[in-house]
Amino acid sequence: MHDIWNPWHGCIKISEGCEHCYMFYLDRQRGQDGAQIRRVQNGFDMPLKKDRRGHFKIQSGERVRVCMNSDFFLAEADPWREEAWKIMKKRSDVIFYLLTKRPERVEACLPKDWGDGWENVFFNVTAENQKRADQRLPWLIKLPFRHKGVMCAPFIGPVDLSPWLSCGQIEQVICGGENYEGARPCDFDWVKALAAQCRQAEVAFNFIETGSRLFKDGRMYSLPSKRLQSEMAWKSGVSFPGKPQVFKLEDEYGPIPPERLYQPYFGPHCQHCGGQPTCNGCTRCGRCEKNERAKKTLEKINSEKRE
Repeated sequence: MHDIWNPWHGCIKISEGCEHCYMFYLDRQRGQDGAQIRRVQNGFDMPLKKDRRGHFKIQSGERVRVCMNSDFFLAEADPWREEAWKIMKKRSDVIFYLLTKRPERVEACLPKDWGDGWENVFFNVTAENQKRADQRLPWLIKLPFRHKGVMCAPFIGPVDLSPWLSCGQIEQVICGGENYEGARPCDFDWVKALAAQCRQAEVAFNFIETGSRLFKDGRMYSLPSKRLQSEMAWKSGVSFPGKPQVFKLEDEYGPIPPERLYQPYFGPHCQHCGGQPTCNGCTRCGRCEKNERAKKTLEKINSEKRE
């Protein structure tokens, strides 16, 4: 997703999936401490930003991942969360994707006017292994959200979600291996088993990336390139669309017809990407074309040298 909203930055590690957290890794590269939690100075109100014509930069129907550098239900973020909820309510035409490892805190953190949930909020819990699935999925089923999903990433152990998939509340399961230093292997047999569970329950399953270490058919593969990881996930063919997900979005004028909703664009380099089913599409920044031109130029130079 090319739209990410981080109203605050920093987190506290609480489970096995946090051990090699990418946010902590990237902060260390910048000489920062990922455990230092702070409200961002520029960008807290990012979903409300407008362009020069007065239009919202984030279009109606786009999906926005919230707190990719933290956890939305982190206790340290309690002073800021109410304001963030207000922004989400104001942008009732945008889908906000929430992911947490702290579902036990959620009920006490919901807005007073929450009711049975807001149509534009998609709530997800992380289930990196069976222990955490058993701990968090009962909360997922219990909590009042209209749209629910599971993120099995980093996928570091086999997971059976069948007991919860059968209830009909879960719309999507996303799966992906681990990256960065100390990455633990992802066993493709675990992926296939989870995909089969989702097919049985007609729940969408998206294998977005293999991770940098994939164990398949008795062999360990090293895949340092994120692009190659997503291509290998796509080639595996295990992703499954499931039942259509329908979000009844509206703005100040009322319900938004489908023709007015954002339609993602996927360029040539997106066609073999495992993350496409859950992506906002290409930003058309021109980087792919630039890289392709550079590649062709290098090939031409090498060819001339050989001649």
